Amino acid sequence: MFQRAFLVRRSSIDLAQSSDTQRQSALLAMADALATRSREIVQANVEDINRSLATGLNQSLISRLKLDEQKLECAIEGVRKLAYLSDPLGRRLLHRELADGLFLERITVPLGVLGVIFESRPDAVIQIASLAIRSGNGAILKGGSEASCTNKIIMTTLQEGLTSSEIEPNTLSLLTTRQESLALLRLDGLVNLIIPRGSNELVRFIQDNTRIPVLGHADGICHLYIDSAADLSHALRIAIDSKTQYPAACNAIETLLLHHEIAETFLMSAIPEFQKYGVKLLGDDKSHALGITHCANEQDWSTEYLDLVLSVKVVQTLDDALKHINCYSSRHTDAIVTNDNATAQKFLSSVDSSGVYHNCSTRFADGFRYGFGAEVGISTQTLPPRGPVGLEGLVTYRYLLRGQGHISSEFASGEKNFTHRDLPL
Repeated sequence: MFQRAFLVRRSSIDLAQSSDTQRQSALLAMADALATRSREIVQANVEDINRSLATGLNQSLISRLKLDEQKLECAIEGVRKLAYLSDPLGRRLLHRELADGLFLERITVPLGVLGVIFESRPDAVIQIASLAIRSGNGAILKGGSEASCTNKIIMTTLQEGLTSSEIEPNTLSLLTTRQESLALLRLDGLVNLIIPRGSNELVRFIQDNTRIPVLGHADGICHLYIDSAADLSHALRIAIDSKTQYPAACNAIETLLLHHEIAETFLMSAIPEFQKYGVKLLGDDKSHALGITHCANEQDWSTEYLDLVLSVKVVQTLDDALKHINCYSSRHTDAIVTNDNATAQKFLSSVDSSGVYHNCSTRFADGFRYGFGAEVGISTQTLPPRGPVGLEGLVTYRYLLRGQGHISSEFASGEKNFTHRDLPL
């Protein structure tokens, strides 16, 4: 394991020196390779799904595991789009004259080597690998055993694409056993960042068992609040999309909050509409009295269902909605539907989540939809990067200082003075 990580580390150093054109060409070669072997990839995925169904894998994970022709085509298109995004490396963020002839720059550089551990979603291999190459980072990936066939053929295909480019295939590596993933967590010094994508249990385990910095989120408990000043037809469309478009996603809503003045009218239309999509509604006492069949309990407000289940609560005021969200939200994505701009602004400034939305679906919380090309994951931590992590979240910076024989004692003695003059970037 150490030797494999060392190869990725060494290759990542060469990758960091590559040109924008070389990395662009590598991504296009990866996309072409995926397109060429797309039928084999889909067939491998069918084998994974059949095996997982036989072992009783739950439906939300089966949904994430599925990689059909349409989903694969979308992923390949994402790689091509990523290739043409602006180069995240070598950007000058600061340019300052410290003194006569002494110039400081802050320049973006790669992180180094990413270790990514994820469950179910084989398209994550495509997203992570392409983001890593574009941002100049090596990547060691460990997917779940349920997607082993799909992950293996995807990685082989991506490395074949790199072989036809000027980028070393050893920049990417796929782990296949639990022992290897545990060893990965102990590779501080070779691996710069661990990114977990999966269940709460997976994320917590990784955070508790590594000294390497961890980027990620444990839960996706997202809320939609429908205000008294909402357009109820818009509200219903947004609520349906936020829950049903892809219920297994971490940006699907788990709780719907309704202002008491519109609750009855809204639920008259919403209950039958949710039933059409097979959504099981769990209501508090007030919404239960307005027609919701099943009762919610205290645990439901902090449950990430990842399924066609939605908790509903009636609140008296905006402040009550904010209190509930700030108590139970996982700081992923929360939204409000209202035509009152003052109410919207209070919501946007009061909810401490990585994404706070007004009059739109929470399902937009996605790196591809943000125009990042793809994402390695979503971070709900307060420190950056936050939200969907794309190219800009995978670079750090380095200070470069250029002088002409300058020494600090000349400034300490007062012989020379600092100018601290900002220059054009």
